[in-house]
Amino acid sequence: MRANYKMQRLFLPENLAAEAEIETTRHQAHYLANVLRMREGDRLLLFNGRDGEWLTEIAALSRKSARLRPLQRERPQTPVSDLLYCFAPLKQGRLDYLVQKAVEMGAGILQPVVTQHTQVPKLGTQRLEANVIEAAEQCGILSVPEVRQPLKLDKLLESWEEERQLVYCDEDAPGNNPLDALLALNGASLGLLVGPEGGFSDAERKRLRALPFVLPIPLGPRILRADTAAVAALALIQAAAGDWRAEPATA
Repeated sequence: MRANYKMQRLFLPENLAAEAEIETTRHQAHYLANVLRMREGDRLLLFNGRDGEWLTEIAALSRKSARLRPLQRERPQTPVSDLLYCFAPLKQGRLDYLVQKAVEMGAGILQPVVTQHTQVPKLGTQRLEANVIEAAEQCGILSVPEVRQPLKLDKLLESWEEERQLVYCDEDAPGNNPLDALLALNGASLGLLVGPEGGFSDAERKRLRALPFVLPIPLGPRILRADTAAVAALALIQAAAGDWRAEPATA
């Protein structure tokens, strides 16, 4: 069932059930009243990543708090995406964009990875989580992706589950078209690794290519910026081996 894009959506971590009123924080009350311009009696959609999406009425609203009353569940909870998205953090503005687009493109786990050429070696996850929630609110997602703590590339590869194929974007991969290789991954558990602006070092590329669960792919004849490469690669994976594929016809 597709999302209702005509109604405002709001993420709250509290449990959702019919007629169980929820007290919001002051920040959330401010958002409802002053950003969304909503009033008592108005309706919106709530989700928490566990209980599906609920049609909800604003029972009370002030500057300091709001009480929300879930009325009925509009959509059942969806499973979390199995796509593991690994990325080298970028500078802040472009990192915000990258995280938001990864959520929109169906990543289920966001794993920051520190490589030799990473521009932001120290990264807090609170801003990433805020961007994830904002993107989920805007694009109709019910299962909020997990944001993991940053890992160095060596640690990521050492702990990788070998049954999960790791696709990584490599400007030195042969050819320009990655589709043949990606189509062969249909049904496999997948991870995607996108490097930093400076690309992977020679040593990192050599190690990646030596691992049996790693698949290097090209992204066309042009060198792409890291955030552009991320969106392009996610789209290719979803179209070739992910949840963009057409459902098989039933008899």
